[in-house]
Amino acid sequence: MRKEKKTSKLPSECTTIIVGDKQTADGSRILARSSDFDAMMAINFEVHKDTDFGPKEFIAKDSAFRCPLPEKALGYTGLPDFQFPGEWGSAGFNSAGVGESSTETIFSSAKALQFDPYVPDGLAENCTYNIVLPYIHTAREGVERLGSLIDKYGSAEGFGIGFIDDKEVWYLENACGHHWLATRIPRGHYFVTGNQSRYRRYDPEDKENYLASKGLIEFAIEHGLYDPAQGEFDFHEAYSHDGKDEERDDTTYNYPRVWGLQALFSPSIPNDVTKNTFPVFAKADEKFTIPKLRTAFRFHYNGTEHDPYLHQNGKEPYRPVSIFRTTQTHIMQVRPDLPKEIGEITYVALGMADLGVFLPLYQGVRSFPKAYSKGNGHADDKSAYWRFRKVMTLGMVNYNKYAPIIKEAYDKLEAENDQRQKEMEEAYLKLYKKEPMKALDLLQDFSDSILNHALEVADDLVNELFTRLTYDIQQEYMFHGA
Repeated sequence: MRKEKKTSKLPSECTTIIVGDKQTADGSRILARSSDFDAMMAINFEVHKDTDFGPKEFIAKDSAFRCPLPEKALGYTGLPDFQFPGEWGSAGFNSAGVGESSTETIFSSAKALQFDPYVPDGLAENCTYNIVLPYIHTAREGVERLGSLIDKYGSAEGFGIGFIDDKEVWYLENACGHHWLATRIPRGHYFVTGNQSRYRRYDPEDKENYLASKGLIEFAIEHGLYDPAQGEFDFHEAYSHDGKDEERDDTTYNYPRVWGLQALFSPSIPNDVTKNTFPVFAKADEKFTIPKLRTAFRFHYNGTEHDPYLHQNGKEPYRPVSIFRTTQTHIMQVRPDLPKEIGEITYVALGMADLGVFLPLYQGVRSFPKAYSKGNGHADDKSAYWRFRKVMTLGMVNYNKYAPIIKEAYDKLEAENDQRQKEMEEAYLKLYKKEPMKALDLLQDFSDSILNHALEVADDLVNELFTRLTYDIQQEYMFHGA
């Protein structure tokens, strides 16, 4: 995703990982992404309820885009930054059990944009969540609705957006102003991307696995973006930016993340970090688990010459997956063999994932502790975002000394939460058929307890780190004769 806001000039550019159900240890499917923007932009949790009397029009708060909306809307959760409630929803599930992750910033080629430029007042990343998720009942419907909106209004910028339900995962990449391609993620593969269009193949006859804008290939032929005499149509080659120029350097900003993650998941694949020949869909050497995905989003070329935190090198050319200005990372998991209320979870780490803790947000939860909706652009002692952010800020003062303290505490908390989740889910399954409201109350109480306890752990870490930092500073300034 990419945001250019009045309060910040930082770009928001993310990393996405999607996993088919035959690649996970438990048969679940995964849609996950980091949201990397500005550490000062606190993220708040939002809950919207089902309604028959929703807004009739969407009016963006930070762009000129607007469009009509159906009055009937599904309830859904969102993770917007504090400035734009009801916009930039980012990630969550709706009450029908469909999830969306919006958005991954991508870039079309200058040549493609000459013939179909972005539409300044068109569909931008700020609105692609809140005008789609409340109105869809399947992941495929999500692609169809988003695609129809791009067709009608045009895109204001480049983006990739994922949809997940209990049957499949889809991911859409747009290309220039009015064109796009979506693919159903193969069940036996995973997909990773970092701020670059990754799609290659498109078979317009395969309606089960591909959806696309009308005339996608024909437009490319007409304007010299694709020559059929040169072989099979390649979406990336026809429409996408690739490589290094005056404005972008994919070779150090994007390629290393894909290379690093595929090396983590599939060390048997002989990739070259300098060449964009990475497989679009790959097979992992070992099955995915939630802990493995947590590790992936904490990746920063750990322990190598390119590790910016180990070497205290803020100018490291290889851009890591986990960066300090991440505002939140989410791992959306669907386990179709369970009731959607507990079978669908969004694990969220507020702030930098490497020094953060992933917390489970269940689809059936109806509210969150107030601390998770109070953050703004100034540090405080009340909001969840800033209580977690303080921990990682102190950790970065002396990463090699303080980060292990944070990681040990959060590793222990995540392991405890994993066990508590198993116990709660067993109790939920015993209740939900005969006493569904009691089951929901059990889930709500569990969620409140987990989220509140995480804040207590963060507060304890702040005090521990301040104690150690105070001692370290005192030792540094112990003058002669003391």
